[in-house]
Amino acid sequence: MSVNVLYKTSAKATGGRDGHAATLDGALDVKLTTPKELGGGGGAGNNPEQLFAAGYAACFIGAMKFVASQGGPKVPADASVTSTVGIGPRSAGGFGLDIDLAVSLPGLARAEAEALVEKAHQVCPYSNATRGNVDVRLTVV
Repeated sequence: MSVNVLYKTSAKATGGRDGHAATLDGALDVKLTTPKELGGGGGAGNNPEQLFAAGYAACFIGAMKFVASQGGPKVPADASVTSTVGIGPRSAGGFGLDIDLAVSLPGLARAEAEALVEKAHQVCPYSNATRGNVDVRLTVV
């Protein structure tokens, strides 16, 4: 499937999970640390799962707003998405991710909120990238 690319960004990482990552335009610059649960020292810094969780949560709100612009219900100004990203060994080998998205849409009826979330899950680029490869659970809270 081809993509009509409207925006691109580039980031460079050095040192792996205990290193540094930054976008080439300098807008994002983070120290990377490995969590204790993965055998690292923890401490100040971020890890790829945190960055993925933040990106997915923000992108999913954008996807809901897109659905709203196409005739779906209006996304409340105080809408929020909490993305929980887990990492661990896969039974088939290697490592995999496990994701929960908890979506808060204050003021929307539950059925309307669930329909909006499901439609957003079909258009969100993170959802499309993970579909069929990563378990993503959606919950309206």
